[in-house]
Amino acid sequence: MPLPAPDLDDRRFQDLVDEAKRLVMRRCPEWTDHNVSDPGVTLIETFAYLTDQLIYRLNRVPDRLHLAFLDLVGLRMLPPTPARAEVTFWLSSPARTALTVSTGTQVGTLHTPAAEPVIFATTGDLAVVPCSLALVRSPGEEPGPQGGEPDPAGASADRTRDLADGRPFPAFRARPVIGDSLLLGLSAPVPGCAVRLDFSGTVRGVGVNPKHPPLSWEAWAGEKWAECEVGLDSTGGLNTSGRIVLHVPAGHQASVIGADRAGWIRARVVEPEEGQPPYTDSPVVDGLTACTVGGTAQAINAELVLTEQLGEAEGVPGQQFTLRRKPVLGGYGAPVVETSSDDGWQEWSAVEHFAESGPYDRHFLLDSVSGLVLFGPAVREPGGSLRQYGQVPEKGAAVRIRSYATGGGARGNVAAGAVSTLKSSVPFVSRVENRHPAQGGVDGETLQEAKRRGPLLMRTRNRAVTAEDYEVLAREAAPDIARVRCVPAGQNGSATGAVRVLLVPAATMEDSKILFENLVPPRETLRRIAERLDAVRLVGSRVVVEPPLYRGVTVVARLVARPRVSAERIRDDALRELYRFINPLAGGGPDGDGWPFGRPVQAGEIFGRLQQVHGVELVEDVRLFSADPVTGVRGAESARIELEPNSLVFSYEHQIKVESS
Repeated sequence: MPLPAPDLDDRRFQDLVDEAKRLVMRRCPEWTDHNVSDPGVTLIETFAYLTDQLIYRLNRVPDRLHLAFLDLVGLRMLPPTPARAEVTFWLSSPARTALTVSTGTQVGTLHTPAAEPVIFATTGDLAVVPCSLALVRSPGEEPGPQGGEPDPAGASADRTRDLADGRPFPAFRARPVIGDSLLLGLSAPVPGCAVRLDFSGTVRGVGVNPKHPPLSWEAWAGEKWAECEVGLDSTGGLNTSGRIVLHVPAGHQASVIGADRAGWIRARVVEPEEGQPPYTDSPVVDGLTACTVGGTAQAINAELVLTEQLGEAEGVPGQQFTLRRKPVLGGYGAPVVETSSDDGWQEWSAVEHFAESGPYDRHFLLDSVSGLVLFGPAVREPGGSLRQYGQVPEKGAAVRIRSYATGGGARGNVAAGAVSTLKSSVPFVSRVENRHPAQGGVDGETLQEAKRRGPLLMRTRNRAVTAEDYEVLAREAAPDIARVRCVPAGQNGSATGAVRVLLVPAATMEDSKILFENLVPPRETLRRIAERLDAVRLVGSRVVVEPPLYRGVTVVARLVARPRVSAERIRDDALRELYRFINPLAGGGPDGDGWPFGRPVQAGEIFGRLQQVHGVELVEDVRLFSADPVTGVRGAESARIELEPNSLVFSYEHQIKVESS
């Protein structure tokens, strides 16, 4: 248990009043009226109240000393992290010349009377490259390629002349098989761009479901075919004339197929989904054109500062500068400090501490929360000499910092389609949108959270031994993770020396609903945490970094509404309460900090939650069903859904029926 905080003065209001009355009786015995109605007693109580407030402030001194001690041992509060989103810039007309969307271009959500807009800024230049359809190839007698090389010799036939002369040709072989590909050679690679294909053809792909055609669009990305996201397909899988909008991946490169070099994309026949029919005949291509209609860039919920002048160096150890904007966001990149010299600007590298810095190392330390930039100090050794930790900037040198971001937080985890306003002026761009929800935004560490982390920092000190050590170091490596849990690997911890670090990312919530795919941490986050833990683990231990196992839960309930209460409103409130309660993130669970790992879901708890919904007269029935959030298959009805020891629950399509009383 923690050590008790010292109480420097334990007297309270009533103690002070009683002591004053005793002194009055001793020093002024003629004063005998000590009732609360006496003006003298009123004055005593007034001054006792003021003194009690002073004592309260005095007893707060240990908390301030606590924080000062944590600062001395090197504890620094974790900064907020920005939400990230892919933002698509749509052109007002197909691109005819190259267009560049510069780094720092701002987009945001709509401004409403109830909320300020959430601003995002692009993190790199986006080149929107114009293109046209230059080459077309369709399967020959041999089966098409399954992967690896773009196209083996003889696997496809050139159809470019047929297309130019207006002669129809089949997109695949007469009876399509898995792997058949229609190859389209663009005039130039279009990495990160949105390409529109205008297709005209004859309906012959008999049997396929136009909403779920067994067709995959892919682009050559240098070493393999990468899948293209299909934004629009009004052709029903090349079965009718229409348009197809493809979002080409950022790694798109030119390659050579049949002695022709182009930016190749392809439509490949794949295994149909369960219960869906395959192609029984090949679609016929009558006409096909391509053009660039937009591009997608990475954006973060932050204000980017490209260059900021900090001041002039004094040539003394331990000098510090304060940034104009703070806090500095984590997860964006390492800022670079530069100092002027006769040879130009010299770069200084950020370090976590100066313990390993020598007198000629150009190192600096950045406190992200306070915005302080510190250069290395000089420490006097026992023999009287001075030891310099880190190089000292020359006197009179100009100091500046490049590439840092400020802002961020959980507010940036907006839903898909919320980013719809262009804040910067970009020619030929008509609109913007985020096709997927923004993820990764986490608020900065609070003071109370930092105080709780202090003892763990003292015990860990960059070495992972206990489960708490792994959790603390994982949070430091990726502040954008919402929850971390370290458990032994293997069944019942049988894998000696191995641990599993389970990660739950910060995900977008709309009315407390979470898309299941948003609960899977990004690969970059998994890689960053794995590298950090690998550097601090004990020799012989193995670390596995992965998301936890999720169990879907569906609640089917019947409620009775009170008289003159809207049944629709009760239904919406009840669904919102269920999605909020059965939730692995903040706000979920009985304590509001996320559903506990391994805790079962019981019908009795759901009864209680639904009964508390305003306007509910009676909860008639509650049924629980487990569900696979990937396949959507539900299990049998149960009054109690058990969970594996280190798994979490996930709300999946609750159903509420409200009846009038």
